[in-house]
Amino acid sequence: MVKVGDTLPSGSVQEGAPDRTVDLSQVLKDGYLIGVPAAFSPTCSQGHIPKYVTKARGGSSAPVYVIAVNDAFVMNAWHESLDPQKDSGVHFVADPAGEYVKKLDLLFDATGLLGNHRAHRFAIAVKDGKVQKLDVEPDPTQVTTTSAERVL
Repeated sequence: MVKVGDTLPSGSVQEGAPDRTVDLSQVLKDGYLIGVPAAFSPTCSQGHIPKYVTKARGGSSAPVYVIAVNDAFVMNAWHESLDPQKDSGVHFVADPAGEYVKKLDLLFDATGLLGNHRAHRFAIAVKDGKVQKLDVEPDPTQVTTTSAERVL
């Protein structure tokens, strides 16, 4: 598993559409990477990510990237549902095959519920391209250590 002091790995994820990719190691030198098991799931959509959008809109200057093992169209629709004006500055990125999350060693087998391997619920604080802090929820259905109130 990625750990404090590691360099954020290089790897492309999709933002907005499958043909629009970004390398997180290049765009996230300072900020936060928030992993969630499933876009549109009740916990992610009601209790977790909306608070990041609100806090970011309220003045969080460090970039926030939300990543899930979902396709770019789902992530874009989820972004539009949580941040209709897309004015919070929060980025919603797709890792459709889980390749980037696998580099972080933060995948878990959710085949029984979600059909494939998914991202653990996690929060990574990045400073100068390195992992400064890492929190992984022991139960991906809960939001405790990865809440916006604790992370931002």
